[in-house]
Amino acid sequence: MSHNWQNILVSPNASVQEVLKIIDKEALQLAMVVDADKRLLGTVTDGDIRRALIKGIPLSVDVSEVMFTTPTVVQLGTSRQQVLEVMKGKGLLSLPIISEDKVVGLETLTKASQKAVYDNPVFIMAGGFGTRLKPLTDNCPKPMLKIGDKPILETVMRSFIRCGFSNFYISTHYMPEVIQDYFGDGSDLGVKIQYIHESEPLGTGGALGLLPDDLPDLPVIMMNGDVLTKIDFEKVLKFHDDNQASATMCVREFEYQVPFGVVESEDHKISSIVEKPVQRFHVNAGIYVIGKELVNSVEKNSRIDMPTLIESVLHTNVMVYPFYDYWLDIGRMDEFNRAQSDIHTLGLLE
Repeated sequence: MSHNWQNILVSPNASVQEVLKIIDKEALQLAMVVDADKRLLGTVTDGDIRRALIKGIPLSVDVSEVMFTTPTVVQLGTSRQQVLEVMKGKGLLSLPIISEDKVVGLETLTKASQKAVYDNPVFIMAGGFGTRLKPLTDNCPKPMLKIGDKPILETVMRSFIRCGFSNFYISTHYMPEVIQDYFGDGSDLGVKIQYIHESEPLGTGGALGLLPDDLPDLPVIMMNGDVLTKIDFEKVLKFHDDNQASATMCVREFEYQVPFGVVESEDHKISSIVEKPVQRFHVNAGIYVIGKELVNSVEKNSRIDMPTLIESVLHTNVMVYPFYDYWLDIGRMDEFNRAQSDIHTLGLLE
């Protein structure tokens, strides 16, 4: 029994009988009708053929006469979670994968439902004081404040778990016992958690130097523990690996509108007037993928912030990963309140 999607590419001039044999042989429950350049013209399932036979259409006709000409497709690079949502929402067992209008693959419900497993360490920064959220943080570390019915940190971890990550390290400093008492060794979540305690604050990157020496030889995904996001961690890791990067920083586009007309001049002569221009910047989203060599370069108990660490290796292959998924850095009270309303529409509650 074959499951090669390329074997189910058929010409629009193939007979319905020929296509039926292919569907039966390849066991993928459909055929994809393409032109000479592999552009998708339609799809055919055994159900389509059965309905055609009921109407009296003979098996000898071209398959183009019975194919479905507006099939649902997904673009190459669509996340597994998004594919699953489309398939389940429309009751589909398979989806053609398209790139530049050409068929490049086939995703099946069985394959998409299989959970990937990643051994990469996930390092979550959870040691901050949360000063700007006082008095909420007087007796609770910021990552343990509840958004909806769960601590921020648990929502972050569950997002990783859904993607197949299970090897967690959590850096602590302020009120570490609250975090450790809640999560324990991670067994309740089906994962492994090790705690990295900072006796003194080491900046946003210094805790990397406290990670154990026996980490697997894999990139480390690092993230602030007070960020609410729907970023696809699998796509970030794949981007990092595909580019053989030494480090990857995730960034969001930030817009700032100047509230006045901006006057540009040269030698006191006005050259242009731009009314309330919008400036756009890429800002650090607090999510990184760090190569093992860079992790090992951070000295134990040395204080360093992540931007400084990244700047120190700009001569190597440092990448930037822009993303447009939901992202919220919960640092102030207005952001905390916004998260309380956003959480109910994000699909992150379980």
